[in-house]
Amino acid sequence: MTVTVRPLEVGDRARWQQLYAGYGEFYDKPLDDAKANLVWGWVLDDAHESEAIVAEHEGRVVAIAHFREFARPLSGGRAMYLDDLFTDPGARGLGAATALLGKLKSIARERGLVMVRWITAADNVTAQRIYDELATRTRWVTYDMEV
Repeated sequence: MTVTVRPLEVGDRARWQQLYAGYGEFYDKPLDDAKANLVWGWVLDDAHESEAIVAEHEGRVVAIAHFREFARPLSGGRAMYLDDLFTDPGARGLGAATALLGKLKSIARERGLVMVRWITAADNVTAQRIYDELATRTRWVTYDMEV
């Protein structure tokens, strides 16, 4: 039951959209075609800050991760922000999330970044069990200000 991680490719579009729609459903943020097209364009555009990797199991994409670099002024460095991570419910338990997070850590190390950061919903306890094994839970509270 090996999971491999690789960059997102053009041929992944249909499967990527299925998984990203699943992510949107999980967080009650439906993915319409306009949003899907916009994000797809971002993750394939080398000039855009957003990037994507996928996890495969037996030749099928089972999980996706979107990430980007950001400045950390107080530390005088740059870090990686994991925006989205989603695993097909039927593929959970295969290690896809762990493999994606491990790859992000490797990418961050190769780029000289100081950390990988992400957030999750307070009630997403399944993901938190994995996250608690791989990273340190912070004391920060997140706020969103609508503009």
